[in-house]
Amino acid sequence: MTATLMPGRLLRAEEIPSLTYTSMGDRFDESWREPLSILLGLGRAAGADLVEFFLERNQYISCLAEDDAITSISPRIVAGAGVRVFKGKADCYVSTNDLTFPGLKAVMEKGLAIMGLLLPGPTSHLSELNLELFRDYATVKGKDAWLGQCSSMQEMGDILLSANGAIAKSASHIQARRSAYFRDWQEVLVAASDGTFARDIRLTQSVGSNLLCADGDHRSSIGQRLGDTSDPGFLRTWDYGITAEEVSESAGKMLYADYVESGSYPIVMANHFGGVIFHEACGHLLETTQIERGTTPFMEKKGEKIAHENLTAWDEGRATDAFGTIDMDDEGMPTQRTLLIENGVLKNFLSDRAGSMRTGHPRTGSGRRQGYTYAAASRMRNTYIAAGDYSTQDIFSSIEKGIYCKKMGGGSVGATGQFNFGVDEAYLIENGEITKPLKGATLIGEAQDVMQRISMCSNDLSLAPGFCGSVSGSIYVTVGQPHLKVDSITVGGR
Repeated sequence: MTATLMPGRLLRAEEIPSLTYTSMGDRFDESWREPLSILLGLGRAAGADLVEFFLERNQYISCLAEDDAITSISPRIVAGAGVRVFKGKADCYVSTNDLTFPGLKAVMEKGLAIMGLLLPGPTSHLSELNLELFRDYATVKGKDAWLGQCSSMQEMGDILLSANGAIAKSASHIQARRSAYFRDWQEVLVAASDGTFARDIRLTQSVGSNLLCADGDHRSSIGQRLGDTSDPGFLRTWDYGITAEEVSESAGKMLYADYVESGSYPIVMANHFGGVIFHEACGHLLETTQIERGTTPFMEKKGEKIAHENLTAWDEGRATDAFGTIDMDDEGMPTQRTLLIENGVLKNFLSDRAGSMRTGHPRTGSGRRQGYTYAAASRMRNTYIAAGDYSTQDIFSSIEKGIYCKKMGGGSVGATGQFNFGVDEAYLIENGEITKPLKGATLIGEAQDVMQRISMCSNDLSLAPGFCGSVSGSIYVTVGQPHLKVDSITVGGR
């Protein structure tokens, strides 16, 4: 934006409606300092304890190939802003798709009015709020060129059809082949009355294949997905031949697998996407959002033992290329590593700005949101159980009869950590060896119990992309763990 107002001038409130700004259009940059600092100063003069603006531009596209045809291409272009107004421990959030100065002023006024605050009288003198030096992670890290370096729609379609062709060559009893890709480009600017002034660009991409096989009454469905956050050429480097071989092999084994017999078993959970259970059943319970609601059993247990002594867990935004990696959160705070559990002892919670105000737990760079229509909330980033000291062979050798959960499926989690998760690919363990394939397994448990029963972690930590829905919308996260042993868990089957 370019302004008609000279920097540093002392304003009268009656002058603000006459200010005019014209959008620069191509990016959020330093020229936004003046209009935002004026608005933030106006919000503080109205009596708000803190005002925060979140500006967003977003370009998204997805492509789906089913069998030998492209069946869907879905683009989306979005721009807008949200303002959050704090007074004491209360707050409200209002959003708009009008990025003009009058539009931003109007949406802030609505937020102030909801909080019972009024703009200063026309004769009041106002000063611009002093924002920090511009933190521009996008420019510093060369992210401005990313969007133009991504695959074209033609290239997307060609690669996905080739992936489906590779599956056709490697699988049998095929009922359906699907490959899908999406690209989500987001530019954000955060400015707040505590001085925050920061910009970033995020590029999140994911691609994968799903195979459904059928032979008479026998059915199997296996999928595999990859994700990336910083490589514009990600789709071009996808080795879809390996994905085709892996899903074909797994689907073939599961097609004629016996159904698991329900009961209580020791299990080995595979690394990679196996970490989804820790994310869902425990990770959410360590967000200050849950403390505010009083729905986490760990609320008063910081510094206490909540898991087996062999378990350590982290949440962080720094892992290279991981799906939940960010340079700053959606409140402008630089990302960091947060130790959640160390040798079974609860060390920290994940906290956003509002969560910190209301619970006293320090902010951890975990304020995240799907987009400008959502207020930020405490959310996970890359969340995983750390590698342990055992080998995978040590873990399997410790089990006389149990189940190997190689690939996790979908599931559900209750508000206080009760969970059930399907297992897409499982095998019987007998005398320390993997034997026959099993299907129909469902893991049933409660976070407080299962955390105490994770007694062995191997040294092969692996991360996997995931999608997480909560109060601030759907966001991109990483789940992960090494191979681990759960001493006993209820397994539903036939």
